[in-house]
Amino acid sequence: MNARTEPAEAEPGAIARPPLLREFLLVAGLFLVYKLGRQLATGHTAEALRNAGRVWGWERAAHLPGENSVQSALLHGDTLVHLANTYYATVHFPATVAFLVWLYLRRPAHYVWARRVLAVLTAAALVLPFTFPLAPPRMLAATGLVDTARVYGPSVYGPPSSDHLSNQFAAMPSLHFGWALMVAVGLIVATRSRRRWLWLLHPLITLVVIVGTANHYWLDAVVATAMLGVALAVIRPPHRAAGTAERGARARVRVPEEPVLVGAGR
Repeated sequence: MNARTEPAEAEPGAIARPPLLREFLLVAGLFLVYKLGRQLATGHTAEALRNAGRVWGWERAAHLPGENSVQSALLHGDTLVHLANTYYATVHFPATVAFLVWLYLRRPAHYVWARRVLAVLTAAALVLPFTFPLAPPRMLAATGLVDTARVYGPSVYGPPSSDHLSNQFAAMPSLHFGWALMVAVGLIVATRSRRRWLWLLHPLITLVVIVGTANHYWLDAVVATAMLGVALAVIRPPHRAAGTAERGARARVRVPEEPVLVGAGR
């Protein structure tokens, strides 16, 4: 008996993976545009400090929990605050890149969706520093907060007057939190594990870190969440059928034909 097999056709609806070089240049270009845009919004120190006082007052009027209580918890030991500073300095960008790489390799349709959402969120975040420059709470004496990165390290910022790599008066919205929340949302949507909701720990830890290290106000995270919500409402995730087609195309099931019996019919 001689059996022959041939590969089945790819399932309809399978999403082709975008060209790698094009995606690398696109994502790198978006990041450079973001960095340039942040630099163009510098030079509003007095206005940024006035807005910081306003935000601090709005939070107290809204009876939001004080950022001081979060920082006090971190300052119970040098190790904890050092870990928080390290998380702030090292996790934000690499985690987002790893998220996009995983989606690109395993869920191309979700990758395209997530990349578009992040691009819209980041572009929208460039507008606020022009219209509402905001100094972080570590720069506002009225908060009574400690600049934990400067005191305990590591720090990613230098003195604002000589820091040419970042705009420290662009605290709102917090892209640290917005990107972290999108990473969690994207992985929850793109996967089916019962434990996928644990990805929400990433934005939760990020929120504690950005507030406890006095780099952001609660309202910075609230505004980032609102912006992300609008982006998610406009850019809808792929249908579940698309994800099924992706997995089916990767499987490449081989279906055997009917066996041909040697000598049959003689």
